[in-house]
Amino acid sequence: MTKKIWGGRFKKQTSLETENFTSSIDIDKELYSFDIQGSIAHVEMLYRKKIISSKEKNKIIKGLNKIMHEIEEGKFIFLSELEDIHMNIEDALTRKVGLAGKKVHTARSRNDQVSTDTKLYIKDKVKDLRSNLMKLQRSILKKSEKNIDIIIPFYTHLQRAQPILASHYLLAFFEMFLRDTERIDQTIKRLNQSPLGSCAGSGTSFDIDRLYTAKKLGFAEPTRNSIDSVSDRDYIVDTIYTCSIIMLHLSRFCEDLINWNSAEFNFIKIGDDFTTGSSIMPQKKNPDILELIRGKCGLVYGNLTAILTNLKGLPLSYNRDLQEDKLPLFSSIKTTTQCISIFNQTLNTIKFKSSSISSGMSIGFLTATDLADYLAKKNVPFREAHHITGNIVAYCEENDKSLESLTLNEFKKFSKIIEKDVFDFISIENSVNSKKSYGGTSKVNVKKMIKKYNKMIS
Repeated sequence: MTKKIWGGRFKKQTSLETENFTSSIDIDKELYSFDIQGSIAHVEMLYRKKIISSKEKNKIIKGLNKIMHEIEEGKFIFLSELEDIHMNIEDALTRKVGLAGKKVHTARSRNDQVSTDTKLYIKDKVKDLRSNLMKLQRSILKKSEKNIDIIIPFYTHLQRAQPILASHYLLAFFEMFLRDTERIDQTIKRLNQSPLGSCAGSGTSFDIDRLYTAKKLGFAEPTRNSIDSVSDRDYIVDTIYTCSIIMLHLSRFCEDLINWNSAEFNFIKIGDDFTTGSSIMPQKKNPDILELIRGKCGLVYGNLTAILTNLKGLPLSYNRDLQEDKLPLFSSIKTTTQCISIFNQTLNTIKFKSSSISSGMSIGFLTATDLADYLAKKNVPFREAHHITGNIVAYCEENDKSLESLTLNEFKKFSKIIEKDVFDFISIENSVNSKKSYGGTSKVNVKKMIKKYNKMIS
């Protein structure tokens, strides 16, 4: 056990059990580069404000850069008895540069230090998250362009509803992921204030320049309230929530693709390189990647629940409970980034089985709504048109027929208004292309939206 930097008022050393229980170095060492980055900015500010000398500043910065190099080379030894990444770096710095190293903590606390480090970490890591999300959006657009002629049924209540373009379906997820990129941007905007210099929670009596360190570290401004600065973890909640919504969207996408890959749907084929086999059934080709993504969604949800539960009863300002915020944060960003990447790769291998899809399009009375609209356009009140169409569907079910297979005479049994032009109205292709309302599934609309989306993310 080492002598603690905070041990001046203690007569006994902490027990080994206490050291092991309170140590977070195995988790928060991931913050090392951001901790050093923040310390360098802080030291430069201390020199500018004449709180430390030029010689001390240079010694400290040189020492910090050496520590950075040692960590990156895998030569740095992390000590659990030093509790966290901040104390490990400060202890190593003091051993390297002597007394000057003990001045690095002037006018700051671990409370504002860890908050600054974590914000810098999030700003850096969500760049990859956003980049992968943009790649996925581009893949969706390419897949939509390539499959613009494929028509599939869409479902409500897991029952066949109406015919749509497969591209229209894909673009629904483009919209979801577009909102996710906006959520990432909003998260960064809200956290873009530097807590550095708030110290333990009341600020400092030293004449520091928080505007300087905020700008130096790439923040828009310093935080405005020192108590909130060290106790705020909304930015972690925002980040994990954003990850949770992305995972929600991925999971829903996976669910449909898993169903579509089954023999019962037989809509798509997934590439061999993103499927696995069975240890006993030689015929199996399982969509395990999609299933694992769907499963990992629960992990990120758990992280969100963990951080919300951690925060819900904490008094202001800093409490050691907040040490437990790193693991759910790191896990959520890592899991979500990885899932987006491998989902994108899987999606790129997927091919629509057009002949299989087409052969089943007569099942489910997909153009029943078009038939009701046909009657409504001939001045039949829609509720009455709906009832007539329902009777026709019931007749088809009783006689094992599809709408397309009915004769004109059979249609006229239900309404004399129906004429030969009804067959144009209830064709699958005409049904799709008639949906020209803004945001609808007609090919004209979908092509316009693809063009618009491409401009949005170019």
